[in-house]
Amino acid sequence: MADIVIVGAGPAGIGAAEVLCAEGLKPVLIDEGARAGGQGYRRPAENLALDMNRLMGSEATKYASLHRRFQALLPRIDYRPGTLVWAIDGNTLHLLRDGRAETLAFDKLLIATGAMDRIAPLPGWTLPGVFTLGGAQAVLKDQGCLIGNRVAFLGSSPLLALAAKQYRDMGAEIAVIADTTPFAAKAAATPALLRAPRTLFRGLWYMGASLRAGTEMLHGVTPVAVEGGTHVEALVLRDARGRERRFACDAVALGYGLKPETQLADLAGAGFAYDADFRLFLPRIDGMGRARPGLYLAGDGVRIGGADAAEASGALAAHAIIADLGRAQDIEATRGLARQVQRLRGFQRGLARAFAWPKAQIAALPDAVMLCRCENVTVGEVRAAMAKELGPVEVNRVKAMTRCGMGRCQGRVCGPALQEIVAAKAGGDAAAGRLRGQAPVKPIALTAAGDGA
Repeated sequence: MADIVIVGAGPAGIGAAEVLCAEGLKPVLIDEGARAGGQGYRRPAENLALDMNRLMGSEATKYASLHRRFQALLPRIDYRPGTLVWAIDGNTLHLLRDGRAETLAFDKLLIATGAMDRIAPLPGWTLPGVFTLGGAQAVLKDQGCLIGNRVAFLGSSPLLALAAKQYRDMGAEIAVIADTTPFAAKAAATPALLRAPRTLFRGLWYMGASLRAGTEMLHGVTPVAVEGGTHVEALVLRDARGRERRFACDAVALGYGLKPETQLADLAGAGFAYDADFRLFLPRIDGMGRARPGLYLAGDGVRIGGADAAEASGALAAHAIIADLGRAQDIEATRGLARQVQRLRGFQRGLARAFAWPKAQIAALPDAVMLCRCENVTVGEVRAAMAKELGPVEVNRVKAMTRCGMGRCQGRVCGPALQEIVAAKAGGDAAAGRLRGQAPVKPIALTAAGDGA
């Protein structure tokens, strides 16, 4: 039996592994990626001459430090890259590695699976050339590629300005940075954002850099459509004054903040509660990351907090594991980590208000808009199912009736928007419920599922 298993090799997983190794323990570290670092500190493909110092900017020092520390850890951990955890059954993980199914038993499980983009659909969002913001950054960091030559950035996220700067530095032309949240909302959230002043001022610097480069930045926009025939040709918006504007582009990067990847936590038995600030159901944890006996959650996979909070929460969860093994702990060290995590996650709550999830825009989407691209389910089909006599008013029942959220992504992309559309009918934000996690959490071959059964 592998006593301690960590799922995820980003800052949270690496931070946890360091603490465990310092206690003489040898955890198994499972990484879905080919190289450690997670999304934010993704390493480029081997033999790719990409200037990561330039690309990472002010984060370059942290980026280099994290990868140096991981290299030092390698002899003391059981590192398994390119390995997908697709199911959890009791105290057994079901894995897919190199196309082969495996199982791995554990006594203590720390899940640090990170986050993914939260997407608000709009007319034309399924056209080739529309990417998530994280996807646009991933192809840049991993392969040194651009999603287009003239790129529009749309959504409500502080990462819009950062990603636009990265693309501009790599030679792309930026058509527009368009934020759906009014500027006044950002100003109102300033007191909460001052909990992490360096991060706040770094974000302001990215915005200033875009303005200095002549990039148009809009606040309080309403998305109208992505236009194009076989590919993206333009982004159409209504600005804060109600004027319709068209921006020619060959690619669009969509980002409305991040959502924790909670599917494995769900399968592992974590409880969930609705969080009104983030408008998401999030796992319940105690102050050190315990979700239930033997299960620990850390990083952006449980609460969005950023890389520093993820690393600190990973270390904190590792201390919880060590304490639960009956070993003495440095109380002051754990208290310091807890204070850091609380402060940085509080900053992220401020960001959630400054860069708001556009619930009203989603609830008002036209019926013809594609909601679930995996199963080709439109917004209108969901509304029609709910309008029937005794029609469903809970997301899992809507999923069963329409197949929305039943495709390859298991609702990871369409789920938040589906929740808002159902909530508009159900009469309450939390009343819509949450999509329950299902195995496999990501697509696998049927033969692999059979081999691992």
